[in-house]
Amino acid sequence: MPGIAGIIGIGPWTERLMAVDAMVNRMMHERFYTSGAYANEELGLWAGWVCPRGTFADCLPLWNERKDICLIFSGEDFADQARIDALRAKGHVFNPDDASYLVHQYEEAGSGFLAQLDGCFSGLVVDLREQKVILFNDRFGVNRIYYHENRDGLYFSSEAKSLLKILPEVRQLDFQSLGELISCGCILQNRTAFTGVLTMPGGSAWEFSPGRPVRKSVYFKRDAWEQQPVLSGSDFHEKLEETWARVLPRYFRGREPVGVSLTGGVDSRMILAWAPRGAGALPCYTFGSRYRDCADVTVSRKVARICRQPHEVITLDSEFLSRFPSLAEKAIFISDGAMDVTGSIDLYVQEIARRIAPVRLSGTYGGEILRRLVMFKPRAPAAGVLDPEFTRFVEATPATYAQEMVGHRLSFTAFKQAPWYQTGKFTLERSQLTLRTPYFSNDLVALAYQTPPELVSSIEPSLRLIADGNPALENVPTDRGLRLRPIAGLTRVANFYQEFAYRAEYAYDYGMPQWLASVDKAFAPFHMERLFLGRHKIGHFRVWYRDELSRYVKEMLLDSRTLSRPHFRRSALEEAVQNHLRGNRNHTVEITKLLTVELIQRQFIDSSLDGVGAGDERVGSVGTACGAGAVE
Repeated sequence: MPGIAGIIGIGPWTERLMAVDAMVNRMMHERFYTSGAYANEELGLWAGWVCPRGTFADCLPLWNERKDICLIFSGEDFADQARIDALRAKGHVFNPDDASYLVHQYEEAGSGFLAQLDGCFSGLVVDLREQKVILFNDRFGVNRIYYHENRDGLYFSSEAKSLLKILPEVRQLDFQSLGELISCGCILQNRTAFTGVLTMPGGSAWEFSPGRPVRKSVYFKRDAWEQQPVLSGSDFHEKLEETWARVLPRYFRGREPVGVSLTGGVDSRMILAWAPRGAGALPCYTFGSRYRDCADVTVSRKVARICRQPHEVITLDSEFLSRFPSLAEKAIFISDGAMDVTGSIDLYVQEIARRIAPVRLSGTYGGEILRRLVMFKPRAPAAGVLDPEFTRFVEATPATYAQEMVGHRLSFTAFKQAPWYQTGKFTLERSQLTLRTPYFSNDLVALAYQTPPELVSSIEPSLRLIADGNPALENVPTDRGLRLRPIAGLTRVANFYQEFAYRAEYAYDYGMPQWLASVDKAFAPFHMERLFLGRHKIGHFRVWYRDELSRYVKEMLLDSRTLSRPHFRRSALEEAVQNHLRGNRNHTVEITKLLTVELIQRQFIDSSLDGVGAGDERVGSVGTACGAGAVE
């Protein structure tokens, strides 16, 4: 995945160069990536980066005119054009289509420039004037920085596997974190699956200077947003429209073609309704099921047609199922286990989406910001599958979760759920293309804190904004049958039908009751799944595990290595897997979690970390790319 890696602390020059070389190599997952390095022995800094060619940050390292400030940056900044123009007015020379203006922004504002950045990012400032290094990330913590500290210094990377590659002592599973991963689908409180490896809190700016203690500070505190006054309904809508119209065009800038990922909901439609592109200039696509045109597809096709933009469907077909074993392993590897094996879907569809446009503009996280949707909660796996001693870590998770839920609900979704639960998915998507979502805009999130109570869970503000941007879209109902101005009787019926179809699909797939699973088995020759699946979802793992993927599930979970793990109960695990494969029971959730945990064990603890799909031959030697204060 694109990102940064390095070591801060005095140490042997050649040894550190080789270590950074190894760290960067672990991040080179695709052939369209490029890499580089910078080292400064006086400051005790050895750093490298990985970047897709042609992207915003494909211009590293960034130097000011006097060559006394260097910036290494990963991610994007969606700056107001006036901010960029002001730098040019002061005589700075840079390319307006890439990140080169950022070093001049630091030159003018010092570390205060971090609060001006708007996007998901991480990076390093090397200030030779003040002999210091600043390691930073975005205020939400979405662009993860993993780190480990010991007496030799601070080791950091955008991917945990880089640290595991050079630090054998951290290649141990943390059972508290593993328990949370099984219960919640993510790890809480900025911990990771690995002992001694943590993630930087969002909004961090850590300053390092030779001979001085590390200064760990934050440049943003969310209480500044929490303490804003709540707006009235009319004032909120007026400010929402003004903010959206001002912010959205920034996400269409740059030198790479942009495509829009459409769904049947409101968040991606808001983008298309206000998109600053003419007819036929904005390719759109939707992810679809192999069984039928799902609601996302049918609605998105209408929306794209009204906006006179091209639209195509990326279908999760038999090719995906044939590639599932390698995609699942790669998903775990790239995400450092932060995403489960269902992340194979994300890898597959984003790989195809990149062929349409290398930048994906998405409505991702709109509901979580504008409507404060919580996406996960603790859930215990089937009784008996886990070892009793390990089970206590799973059982402790609800208390930790409840503790973290205390406080402002939007602060939970923006500053905890996003970096803890959603980051694995973001990591996979960003490994294939440039992912942009305007719902992490500083101005938009700040405004969301001012939402009046009666609109907090409502899609009405989004529907109004869509109608204001493109009135023709007002008459297209959402995938749940909702519209701004309901049609008496009809809208309620449409909403009831779509909600019923959604729940019925879930009940037939992930949520099938155990008693019904055996009944469904008796009707297997009639392929009842064709009646229920694909209406709203594109992934159908209960049926896939039982049928097309049964051989892989059996080979992985009934393997002697898996059955010997101390955190599993052999007999219960064998019984659960066999019952699911026979169709007698539904253990979809358990199988997903067990596959994920086993792949984490095999790829990060048992292996040499050579990686899945990684090719070291694609990476130039970082060690030859840098010298004392030199760059390549």
